[in-house]
Amino acid sequence: MDLTRILDRQARFRGGHEAVVFEGSCLSYAEFDTRVNQLANGLIQADVTKGDKVATLLPNCLELLCIYWACAKTGAVAVPLSPLLQRQAIINLLNQSEAAIVFAAPETGDALDDARAELKIADDRYVWVGPGSRPGYRTYADLVNDAPGDAPAPTGVEPEDPYNIIYSSGTTGEPKGITLSHRARWHYSTLYPLAWRMAPESVLLHTGALVFNGAFMTFLPAAYLGARYILHRAFDPAAVIETVRTEAVTHMMMVPTQIVALLNHPSFDPSAFDTLKCLVTIGAPLHLEHKQQVEAALPGRLHELYGLAEGFQTLLDCTELAEKLGSVGAPPPGFDLRIVGEDGCDLPAGEIGEIVGRGPILMSGYYNRPDLTAGAIRDGWLYSGDLGYVDEDGYLFLVDRKKDMFKSGGVSVYPRDIEDVVTQHPAVLEAVVFAVPDAKWGETGVAAVIADGTISPDDLRSWVNERVSAKFQRLSHVTLMESFPRNAAGKVVKPDLRDAWLAEYSGGQTS
Repeated sequence: MDLTRILDRQARFRGGHEAVVFEGSCLSYAEFDTRVNQLANGLIQADVTKGDKVATLLPNCLELLCIYWACAKTGAVAVPLSPLLQRQAIINLLNQSEAAIVFAAPETGDALDDARAELKIADDRYVWVGPGSRPGYRTYADLVNDAPGDAPAPTGVEPEDPYNIIYSSGTTGEPKGITLSHRARWHYSTLYPLAWRMAPESVLLHTGALVFNGAFMTFLPAAYLGARYILHRAFDPAAVIETVRTEAVTHMMMVPTQIVALLNHPSFDPSAFDTLKCLVTIGAPLHLEHKQQVEAALPGRLHELYGLAEGFQTLLDCTELAEKLGSVGAPPPGFDLRIVGEDGCDLPAGEIGEIVGRGPILMSGYYNRPDLTAGAIRDGWLYSGDLGYVDEDGYLFLVDRKKDMFKSGGVSVYPRDIEDVVTQHPAVLEAVVFAVPDAKWGETGVAAVIADGTISPDDLRSWVNERVSAKFQRLSHVTLMESFPRNAAGKVVKPDLRDAWLAEYSGGQTS
């Protein structure tokens, strides 16, 4: 169970089949494998050895896919970092991961150069990916041009060896380096094709950031099956619609914000999606209103995945959606789920507690952070920090993050419950609810909303407060925004929303 020979196999037996499509490039499996081999051999010639950390500060590009597979073939460890990182974050993560070499691009070169004086990477280990050259860097072309296209000699990769380190998106605190082994990633290659009903004839479209964990749920299965993988540089709803229509896309995975943008785009036409068999929502809860929109427009194709990069998940299959619409599914085969109370004991169906799980994709740990690992994994079980409950059938219903729950008048309030009400208003495109201090109640809820311009904040607040299930869920304030702060994964950075609101309104005190 290692990834070293997947591409070798496809180059031999499906060499003429299209493997990767990116902008103007369309590579067969034989051509793509040759490019990966050249990079793998180039890394070896540059004295990158098994276990060395290969970091990237790259946007979506063909070179990043080659780096992922070259690391698999050499036993090096891929460390993809967000191209949105600023100087101090670059210093922290490159040094914390013990990166031996780093790849940068025009989008990230300035920030990396600002950080270089405090990095531990040797001067000859900076590689430039992009047009032209840059002082102080060797070019990607220099690394690969004289390297052979044959597969490198085996490096003795074992299933438990690390394949890559994924840094968490940072929406709930300091990013942590999640170490995932070849064995764990092998299960990605085999689990998801079954879940999404993929085949060698499938056509996958990926428009999200390649640096986050969700990307591995599409490009690893595509290579394992020898399917066709289309990569966009960035998410653009118009481009998605056109690609699905012209390239007969069968499978897509998107975060909820992308799905909402797609559904509300002027050129959205369900008939353009006739070839689509599977649309997976991932990364954050897809609100009930938006699930119903997808099901109405694209019936029988929506799957939902709840999970953590650390190694646990549940899946809601498209065939179960109608019956379990509010659920995020059940554990796949080989996974186990528990709901535990504050005392660590299991709770019965219907009671809210922390979601705890285990399965074959469990991380090896947080890199160089045994203290955090010990807090997250206890007796082989991953403690998610999320709150939820299971119904009598064992299906999981997500309530909220433990950190997002707040107390209003001494009563526990879950922002997601209120968000589900806000998004039911026809003028609302997206909503995020968070807590702010309140002199009377301790904390109250505030909603930040992206709307179509046909409703005022006060009218929307009144509409919501008439429909929430309890008085303690009533909003004290609604603020309309044109956009939300997001990380590279497309997730809303809720602490930034809250901080901005507190800076603007009465020092944080609501009326």
